[in-house]
Amino acid sequence: MKIAQKTIKFLTVAIIAFSSATIFATNTDKKHDNQNDGDRVNTKSEVDAYIMHHIKDSHDFSLFSYTSDAGERKHFGFPLPIILWTSEGLVNFMSSEFHHNDDGHVIFEKKGLKFAKVHSKILELDTDASTVSFDETHHATNARKVLDFSITKSVVGILLIGFLLLFWFSRLANQYKTKQVPTGFARVLEPLVLYVRDEIARPNIGDKHYRRFTGYLLTVFFFIWVLNLAGLTPLGFNVTGQLAVTACLAIFTLIIYTVSGNKEYWMHMIWMPGVPILIRPILAVIELAGALIIKPFSLLVRLFANISAGHIVVMSLIAIMFTLKESLGVVGATGLSLVLSFFITLIEVLVAFLQAYIFTMLSALFIGMAVAEHDHDHKHDKKGHEIPDAEDVRADFI
Repeated sequence: MKIAQKTIKFLTVAIIAFSSATIFATNTDKKHDNQNDGDRVNTKSEVDAYIMHHIKDSHDFSLFSYTSDAGERKHFGFPLPIILWTSEGLVNFMSSEFHHNDDGHVIFEKKGLKFAKVHSKILELDTDASTVSFDETHHATNARKVLDFSITKSVVGILLIGFLLLFWFSRLANQYKTKQVPTGFARVLEPLVLYVRDEIARPNIGDKHYRRFTGYLLTVFFFIWVLNLAGLTPLGFNVTGQLAVTACLAIFTLIIYTVSGNKEYWMHMIWMPGVPILIRPILAVIELAGALIIKPFSLLVRLFANISAGHIVVMSLIAIMFTLKESLGVVGATGLSLVLSFFITLIEVLVAFLQAYIFTMLSALFIGMAVAEHDHDHKHDKKGHEIPDAEDVRADFI
């Protein structure tokens, strides 16, 4: 109970830190408030634009926005540090300098350089430019992109969940030093740890090698799962819906099974035995493409697409209260929106676990194929050719 109480206190403090005293309410002028991410959304096109903006990463952390009686737009959240590598070197400032503007109307100057934010991208303007000019395809003609190392909303989510997992599992590890059975919240974590070890790592990697990779699989599983759940909270995280994040996770798996692959794994991939010599180079290209491109690509796209699609569906159902209020009335549109969005959100809770499970399972399967030790005592036909067993056929097919 003590650990559970401390965990609740930790989460409470974290939430308060993100939503209370450090929150800023920005009184933005109307000239800074055209087409901002906090404007009212009523029409279908506005709803679509808002949803696509929501699933993207952000340079600030906005919890909600509203328009005061005086017509001023107020945004509640907190700014994040912007770190840029520009033509004059490193430049840093807070995201509040852009006043929540995302269409390039607000120009911020520092160290003799001018910056604007357009569609979540920060641009460095030419020295003689006072506004951002666009061509027919809405690309800036007098500004250029800079290397952006900013602490974005997704980075905040990664750090928050990372510290939370470190806190939870440090407590679980410390309990094992003094007692046989953990207590408190650690009792919730223990069966999940055993599940990943006994149902994912051991069957797919094998009894001889699974312990080497269980730590990575546990990290990936809980990291993805908790981030997926955080994306369903009012905090609005969409970390696993960012292609860069899922790509990094897939690259980690690629590096592990590529480095850990044994001699037999690479021999079967580069110079596959049991097939005509003329066909072996062709199979080598196919196998290498599968191992180095197709497998990690399938990992990153599956996670990215499912989580992003889930966010889009939930927000589209919430938007029913705006888009259908004329035909169904305020009460009817709001009621339909609440029922459908609640039902889909429950499904998304299952999807959050399922996507973490699938990513971890496939990672374990790819690692197991790389470290598997093949049994060479196979049966042969009358001509001396090796007869592959069903397990070898399945592994080669995968």
